Amino acid sequence: MATQTSFVPSSTLTAPQAAGLPRDLTFAESDWRALAVFWYPVAFSREVTNAPYAARLLDERVVVYRLSDGTITAARDICFHRGVPLSLGHVEGDEIVCRYHGLRYAPDGRCVCIPAHPNGAISPRLHLQMFQAQERYGLVWVRMVDDGPRPLPEMTEWEDPDYIQVLPDATDINAAAGRQVEGFLDVSHFAFVHKESFGEPDNPVVPDYPVTRTPHGFVADYISSVSNYAHGFKHLAPPDFMWHRRFEVFLPFTAKLTVTFPGGGKLQILNIASPIAARKTRLFVPICRNFDKDAALQATLDFNYQVFAEDIAIVEKQFPEDLPLDLHAEAHFPADRSSITYRKGLMALGLGRSYTA
Repeated sequence: MATQTSFVPSSTLTAPQAAGLPRDLTFAESDWRALAVFWYPVAFSREVTNAPYAARLLDERVVVYRLSDGTITAARDICFHRGVPLSLGHVEGDEIVCRYHGLRYAPDGRCVCIPAHPNGAISPRLHLQMFQAQERYGLVWVRMVDDGPRPLPEMTEWEDPDYIQVLPDATDINAAAGRQVEGFLDVSHFAFVHKESFGEPDNPVVPDYPVTRTPHGFVADYISSVSNYAHGFKHLAPPDFMWHRRFEVFLPFTAKLTVTFPGGGKLQILNIASPIAARKTRLFVPICRNFDKDAALQATLDFNYQVFAEDIAIVEKQFPEDLPLDLHAEAHFPADRSSITYRKGLMALGLGRSYTA
């Protein structure tokens, strides 16, 4: 699957530091600045056409649209003439047109036409605040601040012909992105939160597991007898089969789970928590597997929705709502090794101890 990428040169980007923080900021300013340098998905590729698409990321209104060559352009969703969202307008000849007064902006953000004064000078203030954008894994990713090269989370299986790719619907969660990711990494809740899907109430013990730091986060290898099959299908695994779950974390809010099934088949789940606001998250979950390739995909989707609904019912009720990075703020036990490492990783990014996302 070809990847379309649109990178605006740094010299043409208007940094949020200069233009101001989002108006309705729900993050601590220092946390917002620490998070704004990373890539986050804001839409599915299929949703973004040559019609402006409105999204929200880190409290900022964003408009994304596709150019005639297939690449994606992203900007702050506002016309600086009278403050109307550009997502209300349309795209014509690769120029986005404001619905209010017809101002036209080129892909680099320059205003190139004011219909009321077609021959007049155009103020340099009529320049959109542009963001970097690219596509991968069937998603459109946006980065709000350019501080140098930063890679996307890795999921090479998405373009591997030996795997099938599944892209469930996104889910909005009224919770902090960090709380959601930590819940995805947690291995001691299976027997309790997921007892209706795959958890085993009579098998709650968490064996010791190693955590290895990486340049982008860490890897946790968890091996246990808890089956990954849904109830009703657990007989498909040998009675003594040990399940290997590898969690690979890409800070701040992405974690890839690889589950090895009987026979050596592998399932990959990329859990991407995109922070709409400090306590509102949009969850994107690309899935790949290299087995049961002829099976109907709806069962995979339904199982995924069930498991995440079970998690969300808990995460939305957690208090404090924010993920405490002060390790003395909540109690821990040995099974929490991955979540402790995750919190330390977020703190190393520069997030405050009273982190609000």
